[in-house]
Amino acid sequence: MRKIPTLFQRDHTTRPAHVTPTVNPDCQWVIDGEGTPTRKWDGTCTMLDASGEWWARREVKPGKTPPPRFVAVSTDDATGKTVGWEPMTQSSFAKIQAEAVTNTGPTKPGTYELLGPKINGNPDDYAAHVLMPHGWASLSVHEDLATAPRDYNGLRDWLHVRPYEGIVWHHPDGRMAKLKARDFPKPAA
Repeated sequence: MRKIPTLFQRDHTTRPAHVTPTVNPDCQWVIDGEGTPTRKWDGTCTMLDASGEWWARREVKPGKTPPPRFVAVSTDDATGKTVGWEPMTQSSFAKIQAEAVTNTGPTKPGTYELLGPKINGNPDDYAAHVLMPHGWASLSVHEDLATAPRDYNGLRDWLHVRPYEGIVWHHPDGRMAKLKARDFPKPAA
């Protein structure tokens, strides 16, 4: 799990740092029409490894000591934050994750988004905690995502009228790019 680059470059002089119309050079392939869009869920990332152990995504700020058994994956050059995995058993999400496993029962190794009443304000209004496989969405959402434009103004307008946190594009070669609705300045009233 590497940090997924944002489609457009950020203006770090604003708070929050919104995206600008300048395309991140590492993500030009999205603008060129490559890759498949999927829904970005507003939860917290978890992973089931091949040995059956659950892990929680964790960010460690510069100068902070990582938790025991932390597995670093990458460090953001701009912020100095290290992203990686910590064992779910020591995560603050352990109890909620156990409930989600009971409710949805995924057994296939991979990454999942933990969603539900006690996660990020529950924007999707789940009645119970669930695990959503990354890249999965209903057919109607896949069809809607296929209509997403691939330019700054079009994506801004498109995302601001939908209930999605954002989009993650998947390139056939494994690259990914993301964009969240809140990456844009709020539309004028």
